[in-house]
Formats: sequence, structure tokens, C-alpha cells
Amino acid sequence: MYEELTASGLTKAEARIYAALVELGKAQAGALSRKTGIHRRNVYDALERLIEKGFASFIRENNKRFYMASEPQKIIDSIDAKKEALLSVIPLLEQKFNAVKQKQETLFYKGVEGLKSVFDDQLNYREILAISPAFAAKAALPYYMKHYTNVRIKKKIMMKMIYTGGIRGKQMPMCEIRHLPKHYESPVSLNIYGDNAAIIVWGIEPAAILISNKEVARAFRNYFELMWKIAKK
Repeated sequence: MYEELTASGLTKAEARIYAALVELGKAQAGALSRKTGIHRRNVYDALERLIEKGFASFIRENNKRFYMASEPQKIIDSIDAKKEALLSVIPLLEQKFNAVKQKQETLFYKGVEGLKSVFDDQLNYREILAISPAFAAKAALPYYMKHYTNVRIKKKIMMKMIYTGGIRGKQMPMCEIRHLPKHYESPVSLNIYGDNAAIIVWGIEPAAILISNKEVARAFRNYFELMWKIAKK
């Protein structure tokens, strides 16, 4: 339960003290210290923060201060309020992020998660051109590539694929495939979509270079068309 409470933004001490207050109904700091094992000074600090957040309150009885927990729903209300505040600034943050991203013409990605980001980006375009060693992507991303293909087909994104290495790739819907002889085999893939060109190096730790530049993408597209003419059905 404490881990779930900390996920809402409470510290470990705050979570333990809040849970103890819920169980006890009301208690003094000393009783909370004994129940939670937290030093009394730290209990006072945590209680003050809980009061500031609206998760606890106190009353005086016989000149002694007793603390009580607020209704647990208050935690959900607090999270909702933070979410609404964040949603109000997200459009501005997105605008600034996209403005900076457009200036960054070259991005580098490493590892499986990095490659997933590159392939996810391709699913926002109408056509994908790819030159790839046969089965390289499926070997590195076996489960993700099934998802990628399913989404691509669902969105009706056309793909032209050139397999290198002389191995014949499996036919797929919404995909036209051609093949190059074994002497064209390479551990590098090239994916072109929109004004983007992704150069992917397969290996133990795959990596990708994503270039977002209209002229560069046009040059790679011309290269692809040349290889397409050479490749065999």
C-alpha cells in the first residue's frame, strides 16, 4: 500500500504516517512515531507537509494536538487537480518542443527502445521506402514488428521493401517487395518516409540515425528508386 501512496506524490514517511492516521482515526505525534518507527522530529515534518497538501488536519484537546487523516478521496482529487494544471500548459510545451525538434535535423537513437521510436514515427506517414537485410528487424524486434506491421496495414500505409542478401522475404499486405543479390548484403537498413531518412545499424546494440531534411530525403529517395530498378521481384 505504501508504494501505491508514494506513486501519488507522497514521500515514504508521509505514506506510512497517512496510513497510520487512517487506521488510528486520530493520534498524537508520539503515537505515530511508535507505530511507524519514524523518528518523532521526522513525524512532525511529515505531518506538516500532509496538512499543507490537504491530506491531514489537527484538533486540540486539553491543550494537546491530535492529528487526523483527510478522506482518501482527497488524494485522487489532488492528482486530478495536478493533471488539469499540467494539461493547461501541455499545448505550449508541445509547441516549443516541436519548434526545437524541427531545428534538430539529425537525431541519434540507441538500443531496442530507440529503434521502436524510429519505427513508431514512420507510422505517421502515407508511404515507407525501405532497404533492409532480410529479417534483420524481425530478429531484433520480433514482437514489436508484428505490432508495427498490423498498425501499418490498419492505417493503409503502403511500403516498398528491398531485401538485401539474396534471401527472399515473406510477402505482406500493403507491401511491394523486391530482392537484391547476396553481394549487396549489408548490416545497415535505410528507411525513407516523408522528409525523413533513418539509417539503422543492426547488431548486438542496434542504433539509428534519423535525418529530417527535405533535400537529404529526396537524395535517398532517388537512391532507393535506382536500387528498386536493379532489384528483382
